[in-house]
Amino acid sequence: MSSPDIRIVLVEPTHPGNIGAVARAMKNMALEQLVLVSPGQFPHPQATARASGAGDVLARARVVGSLPEALAGCGLVAATTARARDQYFRVLDVRDAAVRLMRQTARGPAAVLFGSERAGLTNEQLEAAHLLVRIPASDAYPSLNLAMAVQLVAYELFRVRGVDTELTPEAGSLADPAELTRLYEHFATVLEEVDFRDRTQSGTHLMARIRRLFQRAELDRNEVNILRGFLSAVQGRRRHAGEGKPPKPGANDELRSRSAARLSKR
Repeated sequence: MSSPDIRIVLVEPTHPGNIGAVARAMKNMALEQLVLVSPGQFPHPQATARASGAGDVLARARVVGSLPEALAGCGLVAATTARARDQYFRVLDVRDAAVRLMRQTARGPAAVLFGSERAGLTNEQLEAAHLLVRIPASDAYPSLNLAMAVQLVAYELFRVRGVDTELTPEAGSLADPAELTRLYEHFATVLEEVDFRDRTQSGTHLMARIRRLFQRAELDRNEVNILRGFLSAVQGRRRHAGEGKPPKPGANDELRSRSAARLSKR
C-alpha cells in the first residue's frame, strides 16, 4: 500500500520523545511525510529512541520555521483540537475527516495539523484550516497525548484506504494557503477602499468572519482567481471614476456601516 500525499504537521512540539513516537505511529500506518514547525529540540536522542524502527520517517522529517512554510502547496488542511472553538468552524469526527482527506489526495497534497503539547493550536494557527477534527473522548479528560492523537488519525486514514477502495476523487485543485492569503489581503484592501469597515471595538472581527467563510467554502484556484478578478475590477472602476479618496460620509456610507456591523455580529 503506497503512502498517501498527506503531511502530518507538528506545530511547536516541545518534547523530542513525542516526535519520535509520532514517527513510529506514522510508520505503523504507512504515512511518510512529517513536518516540524519550530520544534523545541530536534534532532535529539530521545526522538531517535522513541521512533523505535521508524528512523527513516524521522530522518526524512522536514523542519521549518513557520506554518505557511509547512503548508506550502497543500490543498485541504485539517486541524485537530480538543477544545471547543467558535461555531463557525466546520467540525468533523475523525473518521469522516479521514474520508475527506483521502479524497483530497487525488487532486493534491493534504495536511493534518497538531498543536504543541501544552497549548494545542492557537486561533491564529487555525486560520489556515478548512475544518477541525474532533477525536471522541471523555468529557472529563478529552486531551490526548500528541503521539496518541497522531496514531488515532493515522489509523483512520489507513482504515479508509483499506475499506473504501472506491473513494470518489474531488474535482479541481484547492487553492493553497499562500493563494488564499493573497486573496484575503486583497479583500481587506478593497474593503478599506470602499469604506466598508468593521465597526466593532476590536476592528478585526469582520475580516476574520470573511476569512472563515471562504475557508468553509474550500475555494479552488479558479475560484480564487475569479474573486481576485472581481476585486481588481472594483478597484479599476473606482480609479476610473476618480474615487481615489474615500467619499464623504452620506447615506451610502451609513448603509455600508450598518451592513458591516450586522455581519460582524452574526
